[in-house]
Amino acid sequence: VYLVESGGGSVQAGGSLRLSCAASGSTWNMWNTYCMGWFRQAPGKEREWVTYIDSDGDSRYADSVRGRFTIFQGNDKNTLYLQMNSLKPEDTAVYYCAADPGYCTRAFGYFGQGTQVTVSS
Repeated sequence: VYLVESGGGSVQAGGSLRLSCAASGSTWNMWNTYCMGWFRQAPGKEREWVTYIDSDGDSRYADSVRGRFTIFQGNDKNTLYLQMNSLKPEDTAVYYCAADPGYCTRAFGYFGQGTQVTVSS
């Protein structure tokens, strides 16, 4: 499973960014039931779960981003998005796309390389 993130960058507080994740690979193509999600890791902190969505379209969010971030998929299952609005300096982190077969838990076996998001005050 190959996951490639894009869309990170620098933005002022209150601004918006949209991250994308392109999924591919023979193993990925075999999954009919799957979970995709986003994690983030700020400097000096552990990686934390942000949100996930399952193959039925059900999603969950961490309390810190609920109401500001939206996870969704493209018209096919191969692209995942994270729309981030009302960004805060504390959202600054490397954001990682994640995927796993089956129904969602917060344990994922596959991660992308990450994309940097920097929010300035």
